[in-house]
Amino acid sequence: MSHTAQATAAPTLMPWTDSLQTGDARMDETHQEFVDMINQILATPEDQQLPVYKAFLNHTVEHFAQEERWMLATGFSADNCHAEHHATILETMRVVEAHYLDSDTTIITRMAEALAEWFPGHANSMDAGLAAHLKSVGFDSVTETLADPSAVQKVTMSGCGSVSCS
Repeated sequence: MSHTAQATAAPTLMPWTDSLQTGDARMDETHQEFVDMINQILATPEDQQLPVYKAFLNHTVEHFAQEERWMLATGFSADNCHAEHHATILETMRVVEAHYLDSDTTIITRMAEALAEWFPGHANSMDAGLAAHLKSVGFDSVTETLADPSAVQKVTMSGCGSVSCS
């Protein structure tokens, strides 16, 4: 069954608010770009969204890779649940692109709306926890260096960077 663009109410844009801030300036800047790109998708007519979505997917790949570099540099195991959440989101985003190319022209809007709903919880739990961890070990996210490498535990952590992995 083919999905086509329908005349519907314009999607609600996702506001950037102080509640999305994690306390790490570089992370917050990347997150604001993420929110801006979701809004750009939502403001673009569905039949013109693919190039905007591809740019957003590329940004999200780098966004998640950046956080995962920071996790690895500060004692997380490579298979921590925060990184697993990232992998699931990226896999879903790639499937969305394939469905769009297979004539489901509303799927990018639906994905952007789903990400707008998902992101605040992720930012306020996993990312805020990661930001607090980075600060606690003296990690500079701009230079991606530790002030004191001995501050990082020798045992790798498998959690999310927050209290809970749910």
